[in-house]
Amino acid sequence: MKKMFLIAVSLMLLTDVCAQKDVTKFLGIPVDGTKSEMIRQLKAKGYTSSSFDSDVLIGEFNGRDVEIYVVTNNNKVYRIMVADTNLENETDIRIRFNTLCGQFKNNEKYISIKDYTIPDSENISYEMTVNKKRYEAAFYQKAATDAFEELSNRLVWFIIWQSYGKYRILMFYDNVYNQANGEDL
Repeated sequence: MKKMFLIAVSLMLLTDVCAQKDVTKFLGIPVDGTKSEMIRQLKAKGYTSSSFDSDVLIGEFNGRDVEIYVVTNNNKVYRIMVADTNLENETDIRIRFNTLCGQFKNNEKYISIKDYTIPDSENISYEMTVNKKRYEAAFYQKAATDAFEELSNRLVWFIIWQSYGKYRILMFYDNVYNQANGEDL
């Protein structure tokens, strides 16, 4: 009887471990858990609370000064947003965007489905203002299985954000398992 109990408990633990989802990671930290846990882990990596909001972290990421926002749904982290602190002109944001595209494309931890680079001849300001074009790029963190479903659930993407004629990059590390899916409607 004791042996059967141990076998049953072992099977339940094994099932629980196998059922855990392989989620997007930011700086090696799974984009999951509570906001306070995530903030604690990011502070352990050297980020500090900003003076205007203790939940907004500041520091350096990929060679840039950034603000980091932890976004939740039902008290579970589903997104880390990394926003460049400094605004840039159109030429510099094109270089920044294209450099990021190249960095992700050349990083073996990511897969991309297309080339997102912006041609030098393109007028970003005109396209965004007049044509309402959105400049964004999406990459997928490789999972242990590399099955498409696993890849599609490990999304990292970024956009150019325009504010009064200046630009910055907003980068998102998403855990789609924790995103709202209409369950509260």
